[in-house]
Amino acid sequence: MKSFFMQSWFLLTHRSFLTLLFFINLFGTIYGYIWYGSQLSRTEPKFLLFVPDSPTASLFFCIAVLGWIFGRHFKLMEALALITLVKYGVWAVVMNLLTLAEIGSIGASGWMLVVSHGLMAVQAILYMAKYRFGIVHLAIASIWTLHNDVIDYVFGQMPTYSVLSEYANQIGYFTFWLSIICIAIAYFVYTNNRNTIRMQS
Repeated sequence: MKSFFMQSWFLLTHRSFLTLLFFINLFGTIYGYIWYGSQLSRTEPKFLLFVPDSPTASLFFCIAVLGWIFGRHFKLMEALALITLVKYGVWAVVMNLLTLAEIGSIGASGWMLVVSHGLMAVQAILYMAKYRFGIVHLAIASIWTLHNDVIDYVFGQMPTYSVLSEYANQIGYFTFWLSIICIAIAYFVYTNNRNTIRMQS
């Protein structure tokens, strides 16, 4: 079993695989910004940075992976990627499943979103041992994440799920606590990796 995990980690961290992972996420990022096109066209300029949540999360991960390919750690990007990939990956899966429960069908595009966003969260967790962000990077990423929630649910810039509009308050509450859970996961990763590095030094 230990050998299996070592071989899997070798594959996941090999430069060729990281390069493939980078381009997959880059394609997903570009597609995501295009998908948000109609909402962005109606968005006030001051909110533009905070509207396309999922593609921005995968953009953070692209930058983090690019650093790994070249033997570097873009620590703030790693912290942002971990928190936001898990958050928006889980969020989109839950919203699409709620839509399924509400109307009985989400179509091929809905299931594509479930799979792609589920994999967003999975890939963030798979690389937990790779992150090297510090407490300051974690604090900045946490502020970004919670600030984004305020922009979404106080200023009304959340992604549009029309059939769930009557549950906006409940979704906002769920999203806040999902952010807290993802920040807690990132803090666990920070402490665990810090202790591992100390033991190896």
